[in-house]
Order: sequence, then structure tokens, then C-alpha cells
Amino acid sequence: MAVTEKKKGFAAIGKNIREVRGELKKVIWPTRAQLVQNTATVLLACLLIGAVIWVFDAFFGWLFTVAFGG
Repeated sequence: MAVTEKKKGFAAIGKNIREVRGELKKVIWPTRAQLVQNTATVLLACLLIGAVIWVFDAFFGWLFTVAFGG
């Protein structure tokens, strides 16, 4: 690999990093209140979905036991 090819590679990496930093400056970051609210919503949704799966699992486990005498 020639020296000029290495320089081009490093220049491309530097350019990419500058572009990424520029794009990150355009991001509208959530406020702390929004972050807390969204986190609570996700946790609650996970708990509810987990509870529904647990109920169905318990029901079908019971049904299997009744049907096949487990």
C-alpha cells in the first residue's frame, strides 16, 4: 500500500468524523422530562407485555396439565 493511499484513507476517516459531528449538531435532543417520561412508558409497556405473556404461559401450562395429565 502506497503512502498516498494511507493518507487518503485517514483523510476519509477524518472527513467522516467531521460529517458525523455536523449531523449530531442538527439532532434535537430530548429534555430530561421527556427522557424520564419516555423511559417510564417503555418500562411500563415491557412490564405489561411480560405480564400478558406470563398469564398466557400459565394458562396454557395448566391446560396442558389438564389435557395430558402431566
